[in-house]
Amino acid sequence: MKALKKILFGIVGIIVLLLIIALFVKKDYAVQREIVVNKPKQQVFDYIKYLKNQNDYSKWGGMDPNMKKEFTGTDGTVGFVSAWDSENDDVGKGEQEIKKIEEGNRIDYELRFIKPFKSNSDAYMVTESTSENTTKVTWGFSGKWDYPMNIMGLFMDMDKAVGSDFQTGLENLKRIMEKS
Repeated sequence: MKALKKILFGIVGIIVLLLIIALFVKKDYAVQREIVVNKPKQQVFDYIKYLKNQNDYSKWGGMDPNMKKEFTGTDGTVGFVSAWDSENDDVGKGEQEIKKIEEGNRIDYELRFIKPFKSNSDAYMVTESTSENTTKVTWGFSGKWDYPMNIMGLFMDMDKAVGSDFQTGLENLKRIMEKS
C-alpha cells in the first residue's frame, strides 16, 4: 500500500510540475516561408486566391488520394470553405475558410482542425512584386496553444514540424505557375 501511495504521489507531483512549467511556456506559434515565382503578381494572385487550387500545390492536398473534400460557397471569395476528411492522421479532418481578401495582395484564412486534435490557426498568403515579371509569395500561419496544452511547445517546434511542408507547397506552386 505504501508503494502505491508513493507512485500516486509521484505521478501527481509530475503533473503539478508540468502544469507549473506550462505557466511559463510561450503560447503563440508562427510559421512562414516564401519563394519567388517568375510570373507577374496579378497572375500569381489570381491563381492562389482559389482555395481549390491548393489541392494542386499544397503538400497536404496530395497526402491522401482518398481524402473526402467538400466545398461551400464561391471559391475565391470571402466566406468560401474548403473542408477535408482523411483517415491519415497526418492530414486529419478540418476546414479552411477565406476570411479576408486584399485584392492582388493578400488572402487571410482561418484553419479549423478537428482531428486528430482540435485547434484553430490563422493562415495567409501574400504576393509582392519583385519586378514586372517576378512575384514573392509568402505563405504562413500562426496560432495559440491554450494552457496547459502549450506545454507541447517544449516538445514540438511548429516551424520544424510544418515549415518544410509550406516550402514544398511553395515549390510546387512555383513549378505549376512557371509551366503555364
